[in-house]
Amino acid sequence: MNGSPDIRAHGALWGLFIGDALSMPVHWYYDRNALQRDYGTIRDYLAPHNPHPDSILWRSQFISPGAGYDILHDQRPFWGQRGIHYHQFLAAGENTLNLQCARLLINSLRHGNGYDAEDFLARYIAFMTTPGNHRDTYVEEYHRHFFTRLAGGLPPHRCGVPEKHIGGLVGIVPLVAFYREDLSLASTQAQVHLNLTHRGERMSSAAAVVIEILLRVIGGQALRDVLEEGMISQRSPYYGHPFRQWQKFPDAIVIGRHLSPACYVEDALPAVIYLAWKYAHDPATGMIANAHLGGDNAHRGALLGAFFGADGGIQAFPDRWVTGLYEPPPELV
Repeated sequence: MNGSPDIRAHGALWGLFIGDALSMPVHWYYDRNALQRDYGTIRDYLAPHNPHPDSILWRSQFISPGAGYDILHDQRPFWGQRGIHYHQFLAAGENTLNLQCARLLINSLRHGNGYDAEDFLARYIAFMTTPGNHRDTYVEEYHRHFFTRLAGGLPPHRCGVPEKHIGGLVGIVPLVAFYREDLSLASTQAQVHLNLTHRGERMSSAAAVVIEILLRVIGGQALRDVLEEGMISQRSPYYGHPFRQWQKFPDAIVIGRHLSPACYVEDALPAVIYLAWKYAHDPATGMIANAHLGGDNAHRGALLGAFFGADGGIQAFPDRWVTGLYEPPPELV
């Protein structure tokens, strides 16, 4: 491991955005034959296109809870239609909505030189309720729940609901990177932030694993060593899988038969741990493998990229991924 904590924290942020953008065009493909047919081998950023054969946007709903609380805007006509790609209007190398919200957090940290939940919430509410701020068609459930509760009169810091999706974990990475020198503060502030939108023990326990891994790797320990120690100690149920035995299987069996490729943290986080452990020596191959596994590969890829970037800095990624990112993350470290 080379580089200072600053360099590794910088790498974690870049990896977060790179991993999401790489998998974005094949996000939530569950038919891997269709993924291969529609996009071939994913080695570079690609633009998404319709139709998306596994899209369930046709059965997703959000009724605007009142004036000033609409969050679908000009994307609303596409909800209820079959075959619509979740990210149909994003360009190659562009980030999904959850990563754009992570960018809001980075800007808030820069503005106040520290975490201010009220400042972030003000930015988040303004961003989501103002037409034209993003081009992503899909808006995850937690956003919809948040604004429904906000319209119902709850204060913003109480609008989150119990959650279970790995997409909630990508938003804590900027806080860990920012507070890299203060382990206790990093953990506390990351959990506070998570609780704004993703409440519950399931998310809190998953976040604790991510926070610990990032802090230890940013602090100078090798990623694979940290993960192997977790596997030996079994200090969290998220390590409670026979990862070493799974090496004999193709990735598509490990994440497909043994672990679901879906978005629920009880499978998605162990999938990230497995891929990070297996491919710690070759991050680019690991992130390409993750993209081809489908399911919630964008959010898995974001965390995977953050782990790899924390381990090797921005040099862990091919130059074309760094220069090709549609909008680089704001400088934080």
